[in-house]
Amino acid sequence: MTLTDRLRSLTRAPLDRCAEIVAGLGIQPDWITVFGLILVALAAVFIARGDFLAGGITLLVSLPLDALDGAVARALNRRGAFGMVLDSTLDRYADGFIFAALGYYFAQSGRMDMLAAALAALIGSYLVSYIRARADDGKVAVRATVGWFSRLERVAVMLIMTLSAGLLESAAPLEIGLLILAVGANLTALQRLRHVYKTLRDRGD
Repeated sequence: MTLTDRLRSLTRAPLDRCAEIVAGLGIQPDWITVFGLILVALAAVFIARGDFLAGGITLLVSLPLDALDGAVARALNRRGAFGMVLDSTLDRYADGFIFAALGYYFAQSGRMDMLAAALAALIGSYLVSYIRARADDGKVAVRATVGWFSRLERVAVMLIMTLSAGLLESAAPLEIGLLILAVGANLTALQRLRHVYKTLRDRGD
């Protein structure tokens, strides 16, 4: 189990109770998904401007919405697949917003090395998600959720580095965090690719 799986297991009961209340208010899960992206976009604006504390706090506020939309869908007994596609798509937009904001900040500061790190982290994050989605395809049918840096771990690093940068009034935590994400995300992509290869080989495919 990944950290994401463990956290979902621990928080499922209270999250479902909260989702029942939200569903009772007539709020649709897709609205929650879109509102979460709006908060992430706002956090990205703060980060691009160098207001890291505000960006980190806004990102922290948006985090519960990432799990609440799915819980509300269950509470409403919605079985359509579009909500999952929308959620995954907007997660990719969210990653793009944050890494673009970090890249913009460092580019404005003349730190092309950290801009490259932001781009590497973005590529790695996209590949982690892409390999899982491609492996889930019916022709492949491999559950590729292995690896050190699933989405939750990446978001945790983003929160820590932005909040620390804001509290310390220093860009150093951002630099450390970006390097961790750039290396960790790409290693996770390779872990998942290796897992798919070994699974298919053992199965004779």
